[in-house]
Amino acid sequence: MTPAQPPVIAVDGPSGVGKGMVTRWLAQQLGWHRLDSGALYRILALAAQAAGVDLDDAAAVAACAPGLDIRFVGATEAEEAILVASEDWTRAVRAESTGALASRIAAAPEVRAALLQRQRDFRQPPGLVADGRDMGTVVFPDAELKIFLDASPDARAERRWRQLSRAGIAAKLVDLCSEVRARDERDRKRAIAPLAPAADAVVLDSTHMKPAEVLAEVGRLLQRRGLSA
Repeated sequence: MTPAQPPVIAVDGPSGVGKGMVTRWLAQQLGWHRLDSGALYRILALAAQAAGVDLDDAAAVAACAPGLDIRFVGATEAEEAILVASEDWTRAVRAESTGALASRIAAAPEVRAALLQRQRDFRQPPGLVADGRDMGTVVFPDAELKIFLDASPDARAERRWRQLSRAGIAAKLVDLCSEVRARDERDRKRAIAPLAPAADAVVLDSTHMKPAEVLAEVGRLLQRRGLSA
């Protein structure tokens, strides 16, 4: 008999919708591991660029993935640290320019295949909370609970602007609005793993919800599924 896999909660949705807030809270409440899959693409893009790899050469970029040593630590946005080979890459990974680099490589089948097993390797006892765009549809289709967070592009751009401001990173709201809409278009129309809720996902529109209201609703979802928080 195959041993039971550790449980997974998959939280998917577009950029800037609050997946990080929700997954950090869930991981802290449950004492589970956390995966920020979007950060993996950003890290891979930075690592490939640092190695002098052409980001348009998907096979060469994918070849950089197996050697990456990545850990996510911190229970809140302020405490978050993304460690690559024990070095703190948080600021570089979260930069808007890095998001553009990640977008260049994320649609390539070779890159997605290279990172698929890396993402699944984060599934360790006692459980995993996974943040991404295809966690419930592709990476962990057997997740115990699938949540698809959504919000209007304008609301998400404003949230991203506030997040960057708190981090001391300069950004223009009008530019962020354009970038959010463009990224949505790319994510939803890509041929491989397009952004869409899983058939059995709970869709939660947070456009007019405060963070505490979102977390309260997520807590109710956990209770309905027999998970404690």
